[in-house]
Amino acid sequence: MVEEKPRLGRDVYLALAAVGWADGKLDQDEADAIVRTALEEGLDIVEIAEIEAATKDHVDLGVIDRKNLSKEDRLFVYAVACWLTRLDGVVSPAEANALRELGETLKIPEKPRAIVDGIAQDIANRGEDRPSRYDLLGLRRAIGDRLKSAHAKRDDA
Repeated sequence: MVEEKPRLGRDVYLALAAVGWADGKLDQDEADAIVRTALEEGLDIVEIAEIEAATKDHVDLGVIDRKNLSKEDRLFVYAVACWLTRLDGVVSPAEANALRELGETLKIPEKPRAIVDGIAQDIANRGEDRPSRYDLLGLRRAIGDRLKSAHAKRDDA
């Protein structure tokens, strides 16, 4: 039997929109990436509509509810946010601040933040990193593999 991954909920995508809005504007590429990821995740039409609305009107990081997120989910959200902040070619001080705030909200320590940021960059560097080409499933798989490897090393110690 194949183990089904739990879905990321709408709050995750609302948080990603909030990070995108951190510099005062959410570029169309960033908005498209957020909505596309939510569609790929299989969210229902009502949730997609809420997410789309958040890409059109500014939302705040306070919308995120992490109680239903696994560690892997939280790392994935942070990695996607890192990638989104780089889509327009410039990470503004406000976006860097929003990433820091997101990391704190998600309770992700500095070292894992740097690791998943590196994974997100590696995947972006494999080819064109525009939303239609970025390998979000590969990113999620890479984070899951890294976590399993870390757990295995810890268990062997």
